[in-house]
Amino acid sequence: MRPTGRLHLGHLHGVLKNWVQMQHEYECYFFVADYHALTTNYDASENIEQFTYDTVVDWLAAGVNPGTSTIFVQSRVPEHAELHLLLSMITPLSWLERVPSYKDQQQKLNDKDLATYGFLGYPLLQSADILIYKAGWVPVGADQVAHVELTREVARRFNHVYGREPGFEEHARAAQKKMGKKAARLYGELRKEYQEKGDAEALERARALLGEQQNLSIGDRERLFGYLEGSGRIILPEPQSLLTESAKLPGLDGEKMSKSYNNYISLREAPEVVDEKIRTMQTDPARVRLQDPGEPGNCPVFALHEVYSDEATRTWAAEGCRAASIGCVDCKKPLMRAINEEQEEYRQRAVQFEEDPDLVNAIIQEGSDKARAVARETLEDVKEAIGLVR
Repeated sequence: MRPTGRLHLGHLHGVLKNWVQMQHEYECYFFVADYHALTTNYDASENIEQFTYDTVVDWLAAGVNPGTSTIFVQSRVPEHAELHLLLSMITPLSWLERVPSYKDQQQKLNDKDLATYGFLGYPLLQSADILIYKAGWVPVGADQVAHVELTREVARRFNHVYGREPGFEEHARAAQKKMGKKAARLYGELRKEYQEKGDAEALERARALLGEQQNLSIGDRERLFGYLEGSGRIILPEPQSLLTESAKLPGLDGEKMSKSYNNYISLREAPEVVDEKIRTMQTDPARVRLQDPGEPGNCPVFALHEVYSDEATRTWAAEGCRAASIGCVDCKKPLMRAINEEQEEYRQRAVQFEEDPDLVNAIIQEGSDKARAVARETLEDVKEAIGLVR
């Protein structure tokens, strides 16, 4: 997440709740993208440090656990920036210009001067963020799939340009023998099935077979993955999109909840502030007077009920709205209670971190050190493939 301000309920239900669940299923890396914050907020960087701290506290309060996942800050792992530089040498300009969000964001943020290389290149920096950890999966919403696809294309191009080491096929065949007779024979049969007949199932079986091999070095494993697919050594694996379900929360004005629109309820917001924001929230414009019937589907308040209220409360609110038997203020009261009950848990959980900044900074530093150790290994592989180190 970019540290551009306090997190809000949209972040909680759109991303954070997924993270909390995924950290128990995958080896997860969660980072504050402070470099990315500069792509659109380069002229307002004085708050990035504080926003970074607040973001991490919000994550911890929401249940992201530094004991089961890696929490770090992007700029503390400079390998992100170095890999971005190296990838920029081989990435066609047209690939960046065609990213859907490039022109879309320029139009939405037309009050900012975004005619910068940093803004044009931010999808490639995202690719570096992913590839530096050789990530298998990237949790995204449907609107971010294009960015993961770009990352796949960049990895594919890098492997094509730099994966053809001298004597590659000889090295690959030598690595195949290290698998043992039975596994090596099966690998060869599956490779033939895939390359001669395009059998996708054979490809997946061969990949699984390689994943089971315990006596192969990382380099040999990457060679055999590349040999299997008819390419060179796989230096940067292509990641896959992990589509995550997310609740789309409307803002106080009915538009998407966003810091840019200033229509949000912050995570850990004070109860009286939550009440005031919900009390003044827009409702169905058809309900001008109490006796006017409304349509819940046209009301942002009811959209929040869909996330926060049980079925009985939703039914009461919908029927009361359509029959004009309850007022909009009555409809909002159970919503205020539900949001504040959820927020209270996060407020309480955040107290220990707010009172002990050293603990938060230690979590960030430990996570950054751990992430950097992994990133450094990948960068060494990349530079060796290019020929920058011996």
